[in-house]
Amino acid sequence: MILHFYFARRFLFSFLGVALSLGIVLALIELMDALGDHPTLPLRQVLGLVALEMPWANYEIMPLVVILASVALFVRMARSSELVVVRAAGRSALRGLMAPVAVTFLLGVLAVTIGNPIVAVASKREHDLSNRYRGIETAAFALSDEGLWLRQGDASGQTVIFAERASSDLGTLYGPSFLEFAPDGTPKRRLNAEVARLGRGAWSLESVKIWSLDRDINPEARALRMEAVSLPSDLTQDRILDSFGRPRYIPFWELPRFIAQMEASGFSARRYAVWYQSELSRPLFLVALVLMAAAFTIGHVRGTNVGLKVLFAVISGFGLYYIRNFAQILGENGQIPVALSAWAPPVAALLLALGLILHLEDG
Repeated sequence: MILHFYFARRFLFSFLGVALSLGIVLALIELMDALGDHPTLPLRQVLGLVALEMPWANYEIMPLVVILASVALFVRMARSSELVVVRAAGRSALRGLMAPVAVTFLLGVLAVTIGNPIVAVASKREHDLSNRYRGIETAAFALSDEGLWLRQGDASGQTVIFAERASSDLGTLYGPSFLEFAPDGTPKRRLNAEVARLGRGAWSLESVKIWSLDRDINPEARALRMEAVSLPSDLTQDRILDSFGRPRYIPFWELPRFIAQMEASGFSARRYAVWYQSELSRPLFLVALVLMAAAFTIGHVRGTNVGLKVLFAVISGFGLYYIRNFAQILGENGQIPVALSAWAPPVAALLLALGLILHLEDG
């Protein structure tokens, strides 16, 4: 037990050292980017944006931190012959890895359960502030069991949009209703359509019925029917998606309820489901990275090219990371099942690492 605590402490210190070093580098990079994106902002506000962006930046590079921390620990232990002593004491390589694996799994669980909600709140706040400083208004959005609501507007007035359903990219609305208001808040007209498609700078409505809402006329008596109508709009699909909430803007604990609400409203929640399952599998993936790094670096250092082994370990870790991201993209596009896209890469990486360790080690 004392040996396990010793290895756990060594790995934790290695992880914290790498995380701190990379965090400082990331902070400087984010500061340069923020100064370039907002050259007229006071330094205090720029530093605030950087502080809000740092939780997500560190959360995103956590797999890289685990890889480098594992390689650094195992290379140091191999050079000091600590692993040789462990084997001589009758402990196998896998038993010696139990402590780093347990610490990594615990860090992954804490990152998902505690770190993820913090990242979600900070990222959403940073996005809203950045848009405000650029003069970009975030599109008002609301989701209910009946459908979705949007709002767009300019100096000529506001328009409230309701749709029963929407396409997965939110660029096409089905059964939409547009209610236009004058600058003083009085309603001007209402438009109902079968389909509305968002193009560059305008909504294209098909099979439209238009009611004028002037006080002195009967709206139904003077209603018009048209095959197509174009309505100017300052909305874009990216702005609508941002208002809808990117997966990383939604805290981990709220994702199941959000996914259920989307599906009940008739919308595709696939990318949110993929993100949720990927977050659940994150601790297992981090464990797989530790074992993959160990497979290349826990051997004897005499007569071996340590630099080449370290290179192979880092490349393998990066390869597994990008394979995991590629699988998530396939899952979001519907080309593979959600569970497969989130869990297959971590499980495959874990089995591959275990296979390499059992093949290369005599323990």
